[in-house]
Amino acid sequence: MKTIGIIGGMSWESTLEYYRIMNETVKERLGGLHSAKLLMYSVDFAEIRGDMLAGDWDGAGERLAKAARALEKGGADLLLIATNTLHKVAPRVEAAVSIPLLHIAEASADAVLDAGLTRIGLLGTAFTMEQDFYTARLAARGIDALVPPEADRRLIDRVIFDEMCKGVFTDEARAEFLRVIGGLTALGAQGIVLGCTEIGILVRPGDTDVPLFDTCLIHATRAVDLAL
Repeated sequence: MKTIGIIGGMSWESTLEYYRIMNETVKERLGGLHSAKLLMYSVDFAEIRGDMLAGDWDGAGERLAKAARALEKGGADLLLIATNTLHKVAPRVEAAVSIPLLHIAEASADAVLDAGLTRIGLLGTAFTMEQDFYTARLAARGIDALVPPEADRRLIDRVIFDEMCKGVFTDEARAEFLRVIGGLTALGAQGIVLGCTEIGILVRPGDTDVPLFDTCLIHATRAVDLAL
């Protein structure tokens, strides 16, 4: 089994999910007392968030590159960034190491295409929904991404950073996200990519009939595929 290096803490709420999913997947596939071989570098998210708000993506990129180098030095065979938004600096991280980086948008694109879909709705932070570092990866694979209108993008971004990243998951927020999902499906979205790793904690498949693509689950499971 290869060792998976995880850059986590963005937020630690979803990093917990990565750890759980990876170990449960290995246990399911190998049985017995098997668990995932993991190395984790958990950052202080407040520092990263400060870089994001200041537009200092070089600073954020260097923080994650430092983490990546530490994981490689520690013996990681492959690497993942346990968040969607910070894949904006994925090229900086990839350039810092010689081990492969599993890109969350690529893994999600595989899942969407495997489901036979080509038009999805995308929920995530404002950065993920409005910039092209994520949607361009989907478009390159022939996937059209629809995003909510501006007011709903602001609402989703606020709930992510002010609530979910702080461990707050409310029925009110779930109802708002489901309303936004309904609006995207009305515009022709065949499924919804939960492009923030905390959203899958809030919105579950049983909450809607629309196919949901939980990027945390997809990313973590694909990492195990590569490790085994």
